[in-house]
Amino acid sequence: MKLVTLIKEGKEALGVKIQKGIIDVEAALSEKPNDQIQPNVMEIIAGGQEAVSQLEDYISTLSVSNDAAYLKNEEEIQWGPCVTQPNKIICVGLNYRKHADETNAPYPEVPILFNKFNNTLTGHKREIAVPKVTEQLDYEVELGVVIGKKAKYVSKDEALDYIFGYCTVNDLSARDLQLRTPQWLLGKTCDDFSPMGPYLVTADEVGDPNNLQLKTYVNGEVRQDSNTSDMIFYVDEIVSYISQHMTLTPGDVILTGTPEGVVLGYPVEKQVYIQPGDEVTVEIEKLGILTNTFVQEK
Repeated sequence: MKLVTLIKEGKEALGVKIQKGIIDVEAALSEKPNDQIQPNVMEIIAGGQEAVSQLEDYISTLSVSNDAAYLKNEEEIQWGPCVTQPNKIICVGLNYRKHADETNAPYPEVPILFNKFNNTLTGHKREIAVPKVTEQLDYEVELGVVIGKKAKYVSKDEALDYIFGYCTVNDLSARDLQLRTPQWLLGKTCDDFSPMGPYLVTADEVGDPNNLQLKTYVNGEVRQDSNTSDMIFYVDEIVSYISQHMTLTPGDVILTGTPEGVVLGYPVEKQVYIQPGDEVTVEIEKLGILTNTFVQEK
């Protein structure tokens, strides 16, 4: 199942991607009530497989004729982040071999962790303002992992069972701010620095997360083109490792690192960072294409 977040009159609402378009669950429930269905992505995540099954069964009962008021065209909706209120956003740095190579960094012996906050969340096709405080805004396509069950001291063998689903994320990074101090947080947490979506895809539709193609395009030019198989620490290792140190809860998001091809990895004379007017698209196999346009901060 592919879950989406719709922005309706400034509020977030649940949508479901089907072949014909997007089902606005809130609008559908107004026509065909069902008190077992919660039109909120965080509650679906917390409800796990039971909630997903109930939602799937409900969607299957709906008429999807073109005149159905709750069936929306993807071109007409306003997108929000596919996960709206994660308790934690945990990121893994330097987790692709070729990315470490391009930045002349040694391969880490354990996952390098840092965090982002909910102010960084935004959605597909949303404009993002380039902050006045940076001149080095960079892109990073990343596989987002969304936790589905409370996880503490989880083994590597069991780790994938705790994942609700996956999504495409652009871990935007202000390199001049990131590298100003040994702590990376400042360069990672400006507003709208984690566009996420368009879909949250349940784990059953994805299969092996450690073998997915991922790409970045800047104004149509391919900049990143790799596979999650190049990760130093795979998804099961990451989830298990983090769970040894903190309790993961439903809706927590883990960003698993970026492959080679970021601006920072280019020779200095070829580094051209994101500018107002640029369009950046990140894409992950099975998870969808996420596009944002950058504008001048007012």
